[in-house]
Amino acid sequence: MHIGVAGLGAMGGNIAARLIEVGHQVTVWNRNPDKCQPLAAAGAKVAKTPAELASAVEIALTILTDGAAIDAVYNGPDGLLSGDVKGKLLIEMSTVPPKVELELAPKVKAKGASLVECPVGGSTTPARQGKLLGLMGGEPADAERARPLLEQLCRKVEHCGPIGSGSAMKLAINLPLMVAWQAYGEAFAIARSVGWEPKRLLDLFVESSGANNGLKTRAEMIVAMMDGRDPGPTTFSIANGLKDLRTMVDAGTALGADMIATKAALAGFEDAVKHGQGGGDGSSQAVYWSARKSS
Repeated sequence: MHIGVAGLGAMGGNIAARLIEVGHQVTVWNRNPDKCQPLAAAGAKVAKTPAELASAVEIALTILTDGAAIDAVYNGPDGLLSGDVKGKLLIEMSTVPPKVELELAPKVKAKGASLVECPVGGSTTPARQGKLLGLMGGEPADAERARPLLEQLCRKVEHCGPIGSGSAMKLAINLPLMVAWQAYGEAFAIARSVGWEPKRLLDLFVESSGANNGLKTRAEMIVAMMDGRDPGPTTFSIANGLKDLRTMVDAGTALGADMIATKAALAGFEDAVKHGQGGGDGSSQAVYWSARKSS
């Protein structure tokens, strides 16, 4: 199958590489064309515009920064919807507020195409291995059409309901982890008084009832950071966490929810970015906050 991928950030690039690996013909586009080159070397074709990509492929995937980027890539002068998309399937995988997908859907339909949203849980390594968690929103027939491809990218694909439901569920499942990184930082700040070395401390936390999968999978990274060693590549940055937390607060507030814990975590992530920590892995929020002095 000929698949297009527009948006080659850390996640999009690994998704495109996965699609090449499992045997698809892949065409890619990115606003910064330099990011296309490793995929071109792996066999992908490179489109000059989103419209060119849309016209060439059977299914187009997008995974973009925010609503403004989605609007530009879909609705711009050379956007996807200015290409030949009649009868084609567009799968939008960005982490954005539900209203973004709800506003996009009728524009896609007006061009004779179908839209499925499928934001994903997981980071760059699961993306490369095809082990993401897919959260679809869309009409049942469109979702079933998208499922075989998404199952090559995901360990589990859940059809959450109509357009907007996938985005809502993605924000919901990410929220506890973002809040937890802030909470772990504050917990580690208290634990410093005990004087344990980082590995002993993390081993205890991992064994506790407060440990989530994020802490368990990143425990070695956190120990390395606390020891002043290189923790390895960032898989999901503090800056991305800050973006998502803002989206979560906005989405919850729009529903009348009082997002007290999320707002507190948001303030902590804003502080970290303000002090130059934005490029670090999201788990480094716990390390940064454990050593931060109150002002």
